[in-house]
Amino acid sequence: MAHVIDFKEAGFDTLLDELEWRGLISQSTDRERLAEALNGEPITYYCGFDPTAPSLHIGNLVQLINMRHLQAAGHHPIALVGGATGLIGDPRQSGERTLNPKDVVAQWAERLKSQIGGILETEGANPVRFVSNYEWTANMTVIDFLRDVGKNFRLGTMLAKDTVARRLNSEDGISFTEFSYQVLQGNDYLHLFDEYHCTLQLGGNDQWGNLTSGLDLIHKVRGVDVNVFTSPIITDAQGKKFGKSEGNAVWIDGTMLSPYRFYQFWFNRPDVEMESLLKAFTFLPKAEIERLVEESRTNPGAREAQRTLAWEVTSFVHGEAATQAAIDASAALFGRGGDLASIDEATLEAALDGLKVENEDGSKDFARVAVGDRVAEAGVRAGLFKSISEARKTIRSGGVYLNNVRVDDEEQVLGESDLLQGRFALIRRGKKALGVVAAR
Repeated sequence: MAHVIDFKEAGFDTLLDELEWRGLISQSTDRERLAEALNGEPITYYCGFDPTAPSLHIGNLVQLINMRHLQAAGHHPIALVGGATGLIGDPRQSGERTLNPKDVVAQWAERLKSQIGGILETEGANPVRFVSNYEWTANMTVIDFLRDVGKNFRLGTMLAKDTVARRLNSEDGISFTEFSYQVLQGNDYLHLFDEYHCTLQLGGNDQWGNLTSGLDLIHKVRGVDVNVFTSPIITDAQGKKFGKSEGNAVWIDGTMLSPYRFYQFWFNRPDVEMESLLKAFTFLPKAEIERLVEESRTNPGAREAQRTLAWEVTSFVHGEAATQAAIDASAALFGRGGDLASIDEATLEAALDGLKVENEDGSKDFARVAVGDRVAEAGVRAGLFKSISEARKTIRSGGVYLNNVRVDDEEQVLGESDLLQGRFALIRRGKKALGVVAAR
């Protein structure tokens, strides 16, 4: 697991100073009270993750990074995987959620626990504690829920919550089920306060209304002031958020988004995003981040900031071995070193995914060939040449490579040994134009 430095190693006087400098806090309870809590004896804090999909995405990763900062500083983390609230789903900005079957939600909950356990410390002196709100919610009767919990909530306050108000004014409105979500989440905070003396809850900026529901409930029924804080919704240079609801999800699960593609996502971020992404998604010290940002301004062609960002985030999520494999695969594809034959099939397929060609029906797939087809013909099918004659001409001039080996014979054919992992052959035109064909 990647080493995470605490705020002192990172060059800050307090943990709150660091989180604010990194742009990881958007809204919070009283700053003085929050600072006092974080600067004192270790506290217990929690963040909830609903299994509304089989994987977390990088919007959730911001919360996990906040949790690691607090864990590194000695505070005690609780990861709540919402076995109960996941059956409902928190209200989205627009449109009612589709309710997933109970067995599917249970499976997704286990997957999320595994992903969270790969990022937070699960052993040692300060391991993360996993809980599911299904444990204390499932056996609660409707009468108990209304008497013990619901009576403490005022309708006017609930209606004023931003997401609820927006949904009420929409064409679809909001169901009682999703409207009740904030009551369930408020009860979660109360339960964790009673059971583990949890006094801080973390969440995304769009969760502010749900977080303050628990804050208000604890104050009302226990007479204690606890804390919450939210992190901003991370967006790209165009202001579009990185989240599954936006259709451009960057999943944490390596089976849904390979470590190679995950690495490439970060490596391909523009210079203008470097400062905010390095601060939020890495644990690098302030001085190093400032140096990288300045380097991206004065020498953008070197892409040192992007390379560092991609390494730090990918190794944090997928480990150093998978990250190095992604780097080696990229270098091998472009003939900059590394052995193409040594790339495992999953990484190879992920690396070549962007080289699919468009079919007549608009779908995309790898160009198909058979053993015995000429390399020139394969190059045409891969979209590198407009005609076989153009491909032959380029071969004669020494500008065509098969699996990074120059093709000298314009009649050369594909052999079994040319198929990487028994499936793919990489064809390159010049230094940068890549194409791929796959065996039928």
